[in-house]
Amino acid sequence: MLHDARRATRVDAAGVLVTLEHQDRGRWDTGEIAEGAEILERALLEGRPGAYQVQAAIAACHATAAKAADTDWAQIVALYDRLAQLVPSPVVRLNRAVAVGMAEGPQAGLALVDGLAESGELDGYHLLPATRADLLRRLGRDGEAADAYRQALDLAANDSERRYLAGRLAEVS
Repeated sequence: MLHDARRATRVDAAGVLVTLEHQDRGRWDTGEIAEGAEILERALLEGRPGAYQVQAAIAACHATAAKAADTDWAQIVALYDRLAQLVPSPVVRLNRAVAVGMAEGPQAGLALVDGLAESGELDGYHLLPATRADLLRRLGRDGEAADAYRQALDLAANDSERRYLAGRLAEVS
């Protein structure tokens, strides 16, 4: 419910992906968010949080922030720490790196992403170079960001994501 509440804002009229920070929160379904948060609260009161509850708590942090700048990134990092214990996967570590990049700055996130890249665990996964590109862009390292966006474009299969990545590439080229 927490994810579905923002379904209408995930792509623009041209079918281009709209990132969470740029989605029109005024168009999110607040009733669905409230219901999802209530269900999550009841589940957490059981005292046995599993991977789905932790993922829902991350979604709730995003969905309940009035604007992107209000997002509690430190809490999201802590939730990803817990999720990584429950589901020790490189994708969870990549998502945690994004949260660290938002909480502590892009250089901190980039160090984690580069460690994942060196491990080879996410070779062929388009979101690894896409994440790296975004962090590099935020650091003002446009040439490196452009290379990473090109790599992500080569790997992405979803047209909406490809259009988004092409747009970002054009911004840094």
